[in-house]
Parts: sequence; C-alpha cells; structure tokens
Amino acid sequence: MRKPDVTNDASDIRQKPIKRVVIAGGGTAGWMAAAALSRILGKVLDITLVESEEIGTVGVGEATIPTLVTFHRLLEIKEQEFMAAVQGTIKLGISFENWLDVGHRYIHSFGTSGKDHWSAGFQHFWLRGRELGIASGYEDYCVELKASLQDRFAHLPRGGINYAYHMDASLYARFLRTLSAGHGVRRVEGKIVEVATDLESGYITALKLADGSTIEGDLFIDCTGFRALLIGKTLNIGFEDWSHWLFNDSALATQTTAVRDAVPYTRAIAGTAGWQWRIPLQHRVGNGIVYSSRYIGDDEAKQEFLSSLEGEVIKDPWPIRFRPGQRLKCWHKNCVALGLAGSFIEPLESTTIHLIQRGIVHLLRMFPQVIAQPDIDQYNAQLDSELQHVRDFVVLHYHLTNRRDTPYWRAIANMDIPPTLKHRIELFRETGHVFRVPDELFAENSWIQVMMGQGVVPKQYHPTADVMSEPDLARFLDDIRANVDNTVRQLPAHMDYLRGYCPGPKP
Repeated sequence: MRKPDVTNDASDIRQKPIKRVVIAGGGTAGWMAAAALSRILGKVLDITLVESEEIGTVGVGEATIPTLVTFHRLLEIKEQEFMAAVQGTIKLGISFENWLDVGHRYIHSFGTSGKDHWSAGFQHFWLRGRELGIASGYEDYCVELKASLQDRFAHLPRGGINYAYHMDASLYARFLRTLSAGHGVRRVEGKIVEVATDLESGYITALKLADGSTIEGDLFIDCTGFRALLIGKTLNIGFEDWSHWLFNDSALATQTTAVRDAVPYTRAIAGTAGWQWRIPLQHRVGNGIVYSSRYIGDDEAKQEFLSSLEGEVIKDPWPIRFRPGQRLKCWHKNCVALGLAGSFIEPLESTTIHLIQRGIVHLLRMFPQVIAQPDIDQYNAQLDSELQHVRDFVVLHYHLTNRRDTPYWRAIANMDIPPTLKHRIELFRETGHVFRVPDELFAENSWIQVMMGQGVVPKQYHPTADVMSEPDLARFLDDIRANVDNTVRQLPAHMDYLRGYCPGPKP
C-alpha cells in the first residue's frame, strides 16, 4: 500500500551511509536475516525487525539442505543447542515416490557416489561396469544413500557424511529471535499500514505502524511473504510467472503425531495432481500436499491428503495459495526482498530456506557503505542465475516421468521445458556428461541421481573408463562398495544417535 511520500533531499538520501537496517516481517526469512546481519555487522549497524502477531506466517519450510549446516557454522551456532531447540532430526536426502511411475521409488541423497577421475566422473566407470555385468545398483556406491535406506546416521570424522536438518519452522524462528536479540537486534511488534518513500528518489524512508509509530531506516529488507509489501506494492517491481513450467499453485499443510521413529530423509510422494511431503521431527511429523487447482478441486485435494496421513492430526490443515516465479529484481533502490517476497519455487527439493540464505550471504558479501547501482545489478544477476538453476532442477522431476494416468500428468507430458534444462538432459542422455556452472547449488551427482532415478541412462560412457582392465575395474567398484558398506554398517540407528546427541524435553 503506497501512501503519500515523504520529501527528503534526494542528494542526501542516495549518498547516505547505511547505518539503520529495517527488516519488515519475521518468520524464517526475517529472523535468518536478523541473525546473520547482527552476528556479522551488529557492531556497526542499528537493526530493527518489525513483525505483527496478527499476521501469520506460511509455517512450512521444515526440510533443509546441507548449505544450512554451513550457514550455522558461519554464525557460530552450536548444533546440539539448535537441534534440541527445534526438535530437529537429520536429513540425508529425499525419497521420491511415484514420480517415474506409480510404485517406483528412488532417493536423491546429499552424498557423492564413488570416486571421480579428473577427466570423467564416477558414473562413466559405473556405466562400463554395468555394461560388463560387474556393477551393482548406483545407490551402492554412496554412503548417504545407503545410510538413508537403512535409517542410520552419525557424525563422521573430517566431514565424512553430508547431511541437513528437519526442523520445526516456528521453533526455528524463535531460536533465531533469541540469538538476534543477543546481538542487539530490536524487535518491534506492530502492523505496517504505510510505507513512506522519498518523493524524488523513490527510496523507502520509513514504515508507519498501526499504533502511529514510525520506524525509519536507510536499508529495508522485505520479508513480508507473498504480500511483498515493500518490493511489490510500494516499489512496483513486477513478478515473472513460471506457472507454464510449474503447474502447482496451491497447498495444504498440517501436523500429525509421530507413529514411529523418524527416518533420516524427507518423503516426496507424487499424487493425482501434485505431490505430498512428509517431514519427520522428534515430536511430530510435518505434512503437506502441493497441487494444481486447474486439475483438482480444493475439497478433493483435501480428501486425498487427509486419507493418506498417519497419526493423529494435531492442527487443522491450513491453505496456501502461491504463484511460482521470481521478482524481476530482488534488490531495487534501498530495498532487498528475501524469501517469498522475492521468489517462490515449490519445496520439492527443500530449497526455500536455502534461497533465503543465499540472498542473505550475497547481501553480506556486497553490503555497501553507500548504495551503488553496480552492487544492485550484480546482486540481482547472481540471484537470477541461482533461481533459474533451482527452477530447472525442480522442473526436471516433472519432465522425466512416464506417468499418464491423470489429466495433470498428461498435461505435464506435453509441457515445453526451459532450453537450459533441455540441454542438460540431452547432454547426459547422449554422453553421460554433466556440467556445473560455478556457485550452482546442485552438483553433478544430484543431477545424476535424479536423472537416472527417473529413467535416463546414458547411451555411452567416457573412454577413460576403458583404460582400466576388466579385473581392475571390478576391483575398483568392489572396493568402493565395500568401503560404503563398512561405513554404513558402523552407523547407529538415526534416532538412537539423536537421543544421545541432543537430549532434552519436548516443547
């Protein structure tokens, strides 16, 4: 809601050093930003976060990827304290069920498979071994994948196992709020009713709250979710719609009691017109259904969802409407959009929190003394590239399916895909090669696991694999498989390990 502008001296406001940062909105995005900025720059910045108890958050985003482990290390967060506070469990990957066909399952794990040669990835040696009949399943050469199948986990020396977390999103925001307060962040309770801007420059100057108070700042971070109150409604930055690639526009989420020990992976279960998630925590399970309202009604989706749940429903399912895509700019003038205010890609690969984190890390690396357009342009270019990479990876799961059993899946079969994604698939199918642009999130093994998990087997392998004799190749593959088996065999059950690692009362 854009209200009458506040006039300032434009030459002053655009050249003014950044000393006051105002974060509009709490939730995961707002408190992640507050925690990171205060931990790194709290001694030189005045940081205020404005949130209202009247305005709820989406309340999902409970599954993460390994980049959050790194983020926490940067903030010097103690893992055991974090895990106990958020009732967290370990995540080694995602189990994709019914995606290639109904009844088919594969796991996209966080690990690396086998051993690469500098000229050729492990998949080429495995492909030759498969051709010779001396290679077992691709999953046998990855510790994280085998451990997830056997529900095992423990920390290993020298970062020997890659993992992420399942966590309670509301408890995570509370944990970060306490952390931020310790670094000087001021929290203001209030509903934003006006966003004041400078008449000449268009810069945001202040947020006016319902109680009449005003919060002034030099840099504003929009964490107001889908409302995009600052970047969208005030600064009028448009939104690029990706619904022609990602059909889903609706979701229902709920929580259920746990009926068994938590497994160390997220479940993504494809349905009639979308998919469901299962995220096991220590004290409950997070559940959701993501679907396309064009192909299934809300009541039918709710019935499909509720009929599939295990355990007692703790909270009535709450609806979420969304539009997949991204802001044309995530940084404009003196406003940076994080989280749902800047972009939304359905959480099929648990990338929502990662994209918040990337926006924060880029901002910290480029944090200006005085805002300059080259910084803004570089920030937007980096996020644009990363968002398109994640989008392509999510679209990949839909494109590589044999399902034609409902109108939804038949429509997906006729969908055009981004040219960038088409090239990656054709390259792997024809040659077994996978390329990764620097700083892209998903590494080669992620693309390999998903493409082969959904039926793409390369037609050829790199000639480097022929350099080994057949006996040498057999020993090479056998040694890797034996090392994986030995490592996994020594790991305890996932929940047995966690009960000793982060004991404490349940919330």
